[in-house]
Amino acid sequence: MTGNNERVAGWALATPSSRPNATSEAARRRIASDAGRSRLARALRVEWLGQTAASTCWIASMLTYGISSSGDWLQLFAASAWLLANIASIVTAEAD
Repeated sequence: MTGNNERVAGWALATPSSRPNATSEAARRRIASDAGRSRLARALRVEWLGQTAASTCWIASMLTYGISSSGDWLQLFAASAWLLANIASIVTAEAD
């Protein structure tokens, strides 16, 4: 046996190594990088930017004009849920 290869009838057989698998590590990094680019691409879509801006403005207007009734609280919760849903759509790894 020489190194990580064993010769049998002229064929080299690879034996397991104690080193981490460089190929799987590179593949994992590539997948993570692609996911990051995919998230950025989704975040830069006009639809996502528009909805996020609208929900943020709705929250800001509720806080600016004050919360004086239960209806105001409901509007604040609705705007916050809308914003959280937009953020969750970027964080989750959905297939397009």
